[in-house]
Amino acid sequence: MKILLICILTLSTAFGNLKAQTATMLNGSWEFNEGEKRHHLFFQDGFYFHTVQQGNQFIGTDGGHYEVKGKSIITKALFDSIDSTGVDSIKEIPFSVTSSQLSLSVPQGEADFQRVDNGQAELAGVWRITGRMQNGKITAIHQTGTRQTYKLLTGTKFQWVAIDPAKKQFSGTGGGSYTFKDGKYTENIEFFSRDNSRVGASLSFDGKLENGDWHHSGLSSKGAKIYEIWSRVGKAN
Repeated sequence: MKILLICILTLSTAFGNLKAQTATMLNGSWEFNEGEKRHHLFFQDGFYFHTVQQGNQFIGTDGGHYEVKGKSIITKALFDSIDSTGVDSIKEIPFSVTSSQLSLSVPQGEADFQRVDNGQAELAGVWRITGRMQNGKITAIHQTGTRQTYKLLTGTKFQWVAIDPAKKQFSGTGGGSYTFKDGKYTENIEFFSRDNSRVGASLSFDGKLENGDWHHSGLSSKGAKIYEIWSRVGKAN
């Protein structure tokens, strides 16, 4: 009986380690080209964001929480810009993954995503804005009601979303590639739901990590001075 118990505990630990390793393998940025459409898929710290664009035109985005169960990715949507009825829905997506390719079995068929990065970087994670400089003082930001603003960063890619899951409301998103080096954070915009003329633009900011928070300052896309503080969101899976 004791030997059997040890075997069960060993198998349970091994399965748990395998699950964690598989979830870690999903971390990062992936891309898939469907004809003229380009799919961006980001996994980081228990969150997923999926965005589709065609040229400079934003098509749609959805995202939320995920976890790995066996050979499936289980997702629960927090936002869906195309079909708001999809918010809170749970989907089970069979998948296989290697170091360079992620294959998803979706209703439309097999989608083979190619890896862009592995989600490893100093700023990689999911962030929520928690503070802003106003009149020379840092003021805490408490978003009213159930509104949420997230920014997800992988190793080289970023996407922000403004949403209200309780109201199944999507307000906007933008994303692309980024660099963070020597205290300079630069975003290169690849898609923007509100104004596709911004695609191709670059924005540079001063950035630093202080006590685990990300301090972000410079000029907004409209030229206004900003100083924001972003805090990491805990892992969801």
